[in-house]
Amino acid sequence: MDNGAPKLNGLPMNKRWNVLKPNGDDPTPLYVQLAHNLADAIHSGQWQAEEALPSERVLSEKLGVSRVTARKALDVLVEQQLVHRRQGSGTFIAPRLEHSLSRLTHFTETLKRKGFEPSTVWLDRRIDAPNHDEILKLGLSPASQVARLERQRLADGVVMAIEMTAIPVTYLPDPRAVGTSLYAHLDALGHPIVRALQHFRAVNASKKIARLANVTPGQAMLLVTRIGFTANNVAIEVTDSYCRNDYYDFVAELRR
Repeated sequence: MDNGAPKLNGLPMNKRWNVLKPNGDDPTPLYVQLAHNLADAIHSGQWQAEEALPSERVLSEKLGVSRVTARKALDVLVEQQLVHRRQGSGTFIAPRLEHSLSRLTHFTETLKRKGFEPSTVWLDRRIDAPNHDEILKLGLSPASQVARLERQRLADGVVMAIEMTAIPVTYLPDPRAVGTSLYAHLDALGHPIVRALQHFRAVNASKKIARLANVTPGQAMLLVTRIGFTANNVAIEVTDSYCRNDYYDFVAELRR
C-alpha cells in the first residue's frame, strides 16, 4: 500500500535503495556488486539521461558501505561509459542511443521512440560529382551527379553522429529542400528506401570528424556505411555515419 512515501521517477525511494544494496554474504567484492546493481538500475530506466546519481557520501550512508566502495563502484560505471563526471557538479547518467539492427528506421524516428529530442545541424548540402566509391555502390556513370549531404545528428543537444550522404540527383534534385528527416523527404518524393545493407568498422576520428563530433582527434568511433535500396532494388543512398561510441549502442537479437 502506498502511504504517501516519497517517490523518484515513479519508484518509492526505499525500494530504489533496496535494489542497490550489496549482499554482504556474497563473496563478490562489494564495489562490484554495487556497480552491477547501479548499472541494472540505469538500464531499466530508473535513472534517465543526464540525471545526477547520488553522491559517494549519500550512497555510503544509504547503503551501509564505505565511501571507498561507493567511489570504486562509480569508477567502474565511468569506465563502462554509463556515467560521466562533471567537475564540481557530480556524476550524471550518460545519454545513450540503442539502435536496432533488425529494423530499418531513420535517426529521427529512433530518437523519438527512445524519448530523445532529435535535431540536425546542416554542415553542407550541394550538388557534386560522385567519388569512385559512390560510382561503384550506386551504379553511376562518372559524368553523373549526386546530392551531397553532411550533417551533425544530435539528441537532446548532444552530437551523436556525423553523417555524410550521397544520393543521385535523379532521386534528390534539391538537397537544400531536405528537412530534419532525409527518409521522410524521400518518401514524399516517391522514392522510399525500404531496405539497407550496413557495414560496421572501428575507426579513429580524423581532425575534421573529431572537431565536428566534439571528441579528441584519434578517438575510437564506429563508422557505419549504409547502402539504401528502393522497392525496385535500386541502390540510391550511400551514407557514412561516424558514431560516438560513448553514446551509441547497436543492438541485434539473434534466434535459433
